[in-house]
Amino acid sequence: MKNGKFLLIGFASAATVLSLAFSSSLFAKTESDQPTVEASRLQSLAKFTKVLSIVEKYNVDELTIEELMDKSLQGLMTNLDAHSSYLNAKNFEKMQVQTKGEFGGLGITVGMKDGALTVIAPIEGTPADKAGLKSGDIILKIDDKSTLSMTIDDAVNIMRGEPGTPIDLTIVRKGENKPIVIHIIRDIIKIQSVYAKKVGDNILYIRVTSFDQKVVKDVKNAIKEHKTDSKGLILDLRNNPGGLLDQAVGLVDLFVDEGNIVSQKGRDSRENRDYDANDDNTVTDMPLVVLVNAGSASASEIVSGALQDHKRAVIVGEKTFGKGSVQVILPITDTEAIKLTIARYYLPSGRTIQAVGVTPDIEVQQGKVPVHEDEFTIKEADLKKHLEIELKKVDGDENLSKTGDLSQEDNKSIITEEYLNKDCQLKESVDIMKALIIMKEK
Repeated sequence: MKNGKFLLIGFASAATVLSLAFSSSLFAKTESDQPTVEASRLQSLAKFTKVLSIVEKYNVDELTIEELMDKSLQGLMTNLDAHSSYLNAKNFEKMQVQTKGEFGGLGITVGMKDGALTVIAPIEGTPADKAGLKSGDIILKIDDKSTLSMTIDDAVNIMRGEPGTPIDLTIVRKGENKPIVIHIIRDIIKIQSVYAKKVGDNILYIRVTSFDQKVVKDVKNAIKEHKTDSKGLILDLRNNPGGLLDQAVGLVDLFVDEGNIVSQKGRDSRENRDYDANDDNTVTDMPLVVLVNAGSASASEIVSGALQDHKRAVIVGEKTFGKGSVQVILPITDTEAIKLTIARYYLPSGRTIQAVGVTPDIEVQQGKVPVHEDEFTIKEADLKKHLEIELKKVDGDENLSKTGDLSQEDNKSIITEEYLNKDCQLKESVDIMKALIIMKEK
């Protein structure tokens, strides 16, 4: 928190959205203002007042001045950029409900991409994820309402609702010939942000689904718990839409002992910030691979981009979303606020994330690993055992365990070879990590 403001780097529909105290420095008048500039401001305000008065008097539908002002503010904020918006009393209250971290909804993050309402990522384990929504899906309709000209906040407010109530999303998906209707039942959205598992004997896999207030603590604990039996770490940030800046910075700091992590630069130099690494916070120097895709946005891009610039990790997967701007929530009354973009983020090398994203070091598309199974391919050492298995098949034994299969309980903490073959990006990451471990040992 700086100057009474929290920095928000996720999307409007991310699980963590925080209200921020008013920052007078954002709107401070500079001494260089000339009288002509002030006169122009007064003329513009007079023009706005005149238009407002005309619409109030002659518009076909009778609207109060309060309603007209709300519409004016909505138009002003949504025309600035895709992430700025005006929050009236109703929407401001809904946003505050969302900050509690538990609410009725679908479990997706959305953003505007090329003017279309686009799914950034479904949150793992939520109704949207289970229903089959994917990163990159374009939402055409929410129930019977078209999303054309709909703001992100309006879309989020419509999709959120009472747990157990249904909703239909009409989407356009790459590779499909016609729109798809996906039926979803709303539920309470509870998010577990960090999962830790093992791959083989010496690789630690950590998945971060969003950047809430406990990410750094949970990742640090997972690393310490497996420090003695892990020689490499795979950090999975796929479909992670972002969250809190301090958690993104703190996560990078676990792996980098010095140098800049990210910079925030805006129009007003007083809002500029530099976030640097501290060697006291570093917990491991083991080889690191980071997984990203088109659903990795904002805080995820800061983490992957900073680790890439520091040459601390190999980035694997697909190009990220490209959301590198800073939004703050500024209350204007006790019940109303605006969400305003005040700055952009820059990685240690000076490059921006906004509308560019992070390009992986090794690009790997999603998909399965092609595996050719031949039951009759055997080696000399397996001959006797193989024939015994064939005899059991003849006798009708259908309860034979397959190589690599584990109990359901074990699968919760161990990633099997069978699972890796279903995830080409993760399989590639594991192969890269094995090579990195060999090189480090040499």
